[in-house]
Amino acid sequence: MAQSIYTVKQVNAYIKNMFTQDYMLNRIYVKGEVSNCKYHTSGHIYFSLKDESGTIACVMFAGQRGGLSFRLSDGQQVVVLGGVNVYERSGSYQLYAREIRPDGDGALYERFQMLKKELEEMGMFAPEYKKPIPEYASRIGVVTAPTGAAVRDIMNIAARRNPYVQLILYPAKVQGEGAKESIVRGIRMLEAAQVDVMIVGRGGGSIEDLWAFNEEEVARAIFDCQIPIISAVGHETDTTIADYAADLRAPTPSAAAELAVYDYRQTQMRMQEYGLSLNRLLTQKVTMNRLRLKECQTKLKYLHPRYKLQVHRQRLDDLEDRLRKQMERQLTDSRHRLALYMEAMKGLSPIQKLNQGYSYVEGRDKTVIKSIKQVQPGDSLSVYVTDGVIHGTVTDRQKEER
Repeated sequence: MAQSIYTVKQVNAYIKNMFTQDYMLNRIYVKGEVSNCKYHTSGHIYFSLKDESGTIACVMFAGQRGGLSFRLSDGQQVVVLGGVNVYERSGSYQLYAREIRPDGDGALYERFQMLKKELEEMGMFAPEYKKPIPEYASRIGVVTAPTGAAVRDIMNIAARRNPYVQLILYPAKVQGEGAKESIVRGIRMLEAAQVDVMIVGRGGGSIEDLWAFNEEEVARAIFDCQIPIISAVGHETDTTIADYAADLRAPTPSAAAELAVYDYRQTQMRMQEYGLSLNRLLTQKVTMNRLRLKECQTKLKYLHPRYKLQVHRQRLDDLEDRLRKQMERQLTDSRHRLALYMEAMKGLSPIQKLNQGYSYVEGRDKTVIKSIKQVQPGDSLSVYVTDGVIHGTVTDRQKEER
């Protein structure tokens, strides 16, 4: 009887279908030690889970990274929620991770997720409620343990960045019994002290060590506080409810100090630059206004009544000169014409005629004698010559033939 022959692809697809139909394998929790952990450039995480009996290949795709709240590394004991399926290309099965949490903290992690979801639905993490962090804070409140690396880091960075800033420490209990009450009291006391900004946090630790910052009372105190709060709990990979409720999350207490304390030297340099820029602008403004003032003065000079009077006076002087010259020309012309007239009159003057040997004769009744018919013998005559008058009597008259 002929046997059925299948391709590798068909076999792998058949096995994959069996895994897919198994409900338990689609949602399964697997715990073990992380090994061969690799963060790919694509954002996927490839690793293995092992125990004393064997290993299983695992992958968390980039789209599922929201289910991982810490940095995965070799040697960690974790619990992985995911589904087991076949990777057909290699014919091997592997666990496709959707959530990863540290092993041993499963109950706390579940409480964390439930409280986070509850407070998020209430709107306590909404960005519209976040208060802005003041750029130039002079009084900074710190709620943390009075001893430890966190407070030392904050003090060192504050002293380096701005020696004039005032740090007000509330020595809170940040772990164990009474920690949440101590943190809440610290937030409320510093709020009453009217600090400019507040840092609430502590150094790193396990989820149990950081649990005080996952309590609802602490989250509500942070949310209700009127002073902006920067949370600084643990290391960069640690995330607490306080981080979501705070106005700003810092990955470490050192980073929180960097965010809260402005750099005095940079601010001083920036103020010097502003001063130079302001002086330059003022100098330009003064120079420009001086030029405008000079223009206005020049314009005022031309528009001033005194200047107009001077112009009119000068014009009057010019008109007077022109009039005088015109009169002189007219007088010269008149004198010249008068001389001509005088020369012309000389030829007509009786005196001139008399000087040339002619005389002027009048009768007894002062009539001019022009004809012999006007006189009779015995009539008296007056003969005018150049130097006097000759009186005589007519003795005879004789008509001249022409």
